[in-house]
Amino acid sequence: MTVLDAPLVGRVQPSALRPVFVSLRVGLHVLVVGLTLFVLARAVLSGGEQLVAISILSIAFIGAYLVGVVTAHQVVTPWMRAAWLVMLLGLWLGLSALTPDAAFLAFPLFFLELHVLPARWAVPLVGVTFVLSVWSSTSQLGFEVGSVLGPLISAGVAVIIGLGYRAMAVETRERQSLILDLLATREELAAASREAGTLAERERIAREIHDTVAQGLSSIQMLLHAAERDVADTGTRDKLRLARETAAENLQETRRFIRELTPPALDEQTLPGALRRLADATNEQARQAGTRTRIAFSLSGDPVPLPMSIEATLLRLAQGSLSNVVKHADAARAELTLSYLGDEVALDVVDDGIGFDPSILGSADESAPSFGLRAIRRRAESLGGTVDVESTPGGGTALSVRIPVVRA
Repeated sequence: MTVLDAPLVGRVQPSALRPVFVSLRVGLHVLVVGLTLFVLARAVLSGGEQLVAISILSIAFIGAYLVGVVTAHQVVTPWMRAAWLVMLLGLWLGLSALTPDAAFLAFPLFFLELHVLPARWAVPLVGVTFVLSVWSSTSQLGFEVGSVLGPLISAGVAVIIGLGYRAMAVETRERQSLILDLLATREELAAASREAGTLAERERIAREIHDTVAQGLSSIQMLLHAAERDVADTGTRDKLRLARETAAENLQETRRFIRELTPPALDEQTLPGALRRLADATNEQARQAGTRTRIAFSLSGDPVPLPMSIEATLLRLAQGSLSNVVKHADAARAELTLSYLGDEVALDVVDDGIGFDPSILGSADESAPSFGLRAIRRRAESLGGTVDVESTPGGGTALSVRIPVVRA
């Protein structure tokens, strides 16, 4: 429930303007209760046969208002808020028929109407309330300029302040959403940076082990094999054979360590192979889930060695894109294409699904495809890449990721 949705005491996201909103709400509460008690006190002091009825309606008005204040933070529908406002207006009309002092309550009612209802309904209702207030005063006290001018000025001030308050609340909510989005982006970029640093360090360690320990064990194995052929003594040859086999076993262990230092899906040591396996695995998952989507993988250009951070990022982007296709696109076919373009590498995902309206790309809903697309964009931008998305409702979706590369 936002500050515009709740009739009185909505829960506002923490912001620099929160004290302003709280002060305005408290001031409205004081104004409503104070003016109602003023009407009641005037009736008591003047006496008269209408005192009982005025007292009942005044107490009922305050009670109904306080009920709205207490329950404002709960989940209520717009119709319930409108019914609450109609009930207050009905009690006010009853008071207006009994005492002209009830015209004082029209001023806070103007604010309540602007606060509870949309502007297209609130402004006309303020005009109706103004007319009723003037009619009540003139019918009991006779026509006076003050009976018309006072409510008119009050209505004008209430409309200006109410619409300004509404605009300020909307801007505050938008700024709060922007701040939360920026914080989420910063966390995403920090996570991507940590992941890239981890992958780069794992790649460096794997390369160092390959270039030193693995190469050394391989050389030892070959030298021992050559020495084994040249030695005639059986005992010495057996020892050389045992040493060669031990070196071979340790070489296999070293190569296993190297494989474990790379992302699991990149065990084949090539990005195209990992993407082909990802497409096959996605097809199997879609089949088991009973969906009709089928993924095809294609390769364009001559594969070249890429830094591990880029290969791992492209693999993660492909996983996120295919997940979006399977969950949201309702596509019969999707094409996953990896293209080596010299100074950059491109990853394209095209499907023939239901598509979507590009305007939802600003949505914060984590269940919507826009949330996954924003995550894909942040991953690509963390490596200096770009993401382009083209989609129309019923016309499928095309996603293209391009990342500049430095050949290893």
